[in-house]
Amino acid sequence: MAKRTLYNHVWDRHTVETLPNGDTQLFIGLHMVHEVTSPQAFSQLSEHGETVAYPDRTVATVDHIVPTDSIQRPFQDPQAEAMLSALQHNTNAFGVQFFGLDSGQYGIVHIVGPELGFTQPGMTIVCGDSHTSTHGAFGSLAFGIGTTQIEHVLATQTLALPSLKVRQIQVTGTLAPGVSAKDVILKIIQTLGVHGGIGYAYEYAGSVIESMDMEGRMTICNMSIEGGARVGYVNPDETTFAYMKGRPYAPNDAQWAAALDYWTAIRTQPEAEFDDQVFIDGNQLEPMVTWGIHPGQSVGISERLPMPNGDADMLRAYDHMGLTPGDPIAGTPIDVAFIGSCTNARLPDLREAAAVLTNQRVHDSVRCLVVPGSSAIKQQAEAEGLDKIFKAAGADWRSPGCSMCLAMNPDQLVGNERCASSSNRNFIGRQGSATGRTFLMSPAMVATAAIHGCITDCRA
Repeated sequence: MAKRTLYNHVWDRHTVETLPNGDTQLFIGLHMVHEVTSPQAFSQLSEHGETVAYPDRTVATVDHIVPTDSIQRPFQDPQAEAMLSALQHNTNAFGVQFFGLDSGQYGIVHIVGPELGFTQPGMTIVCGDSHTSTHGAFGSLAFGIGTTQIEHVLATQTLALPSLKVRQIQVTGTLAPGVSAKDVILKIIQTLGVHGGIGYAYEYAGSVIESMDMEGRMTICNMSIEGGARVGYVNPDETTFAYMKGRPYAPNDAQWAAALDYWTAIRTQPEAEFDDQVFIDGNQLEPMVTWGIHPGQSVGISERLPMPNGDADMLRAYDHMGLTPGDPIAGTPIDVAFIGSCTNARLPDLREAAAVLTNQRVHDSVRCLVVPGSSAIKQQAEAEGLDKIFKAAGADWRSPGCSMCLAMNPDQLVGNERCASSSNRNFIGRQGSATGRTFLMSPAMVATAAIHGCITDCRA
């Protein structure tokens, strides 16, 4: 088993006890809550006469069901309105801090947590959302949980979990211009498979990871779950500390030195042992595009679609996507371009897309949505004039929310539309249409596809 890794250090420091079945009762440092998976958990608390054990360690916001064209209440969707009303009631009743639509600080839970400074190195973090692994970019152990577990964490601030093995994934070399964090994680998932990380925590390391900003690291950790890993993390460093300094809920000046001591102490040691190590040459990477029905089915933009050779999973993907084995992925037409989601809706993502769209026009055949990940990001983007670039190009600049990533809101594909998307999942029906087809790629690649009306190399 792995030894002296960040995973071991943080796990051991948060262990309450080892249970008879071998699982660990783990103390949870931060519990993030949203409107979709929490109503039943809060109802169960009420039914059992329980309270939230540590309300100061629970934070709520609204993201999945929020319309991005108008946040006027009541929402047109009665179910969405009921979910938000329930969250407002529950957070008020149980004394949980809630960043609602009128707070000026709402947004996608995995974006709001880091930008406000709630997410910190060396924490254990849970949320009723599979992409909670995002927070591992800060050197935390973060994982998604279900409704029953949400109630348990609310009531006890602990969770029973089996320990994981640790696989270190080193991405070496330097990324070429036009190649981004999204391409790195798609390549990792293509290499190891969508089930390759089951039973593992992924530690991302190497010169490519170390040179990334925090937003890039969050993109990589966000999609750890797409590769089967429960946890994905990056060791905290000066980039981490600089990002956190001065954020509203980060340690203040009086607490900073002690926080740095802890954050430094939990890092993976030079003599650490791993259960497995994988090396990927970052020098060889190019922009990646998914062609199938899960994130592991991808190719480089210069490549042709693989031959199925009787593989049932690939044959099903080709049937759904309407593609032909052996054809180039470049030139595949699209109908919709979506820039957003907890994977790629941060300020650097929007800047990347805006750089491509400057003095360009979205193709007449394409509808393009640009959805910032939080109120703060929307404000910052507008202060920089990014919204003007998007609007001038013919894109639809929206308010924050999960939007078309999962279509629990009005932003959905129609019929068999093809969508170039900066989100994290290309499952059948994920974007709202059972016959819709999703191609995952970086924000720059989405913007380029929007201009040309087809999948095109952003480096061209």
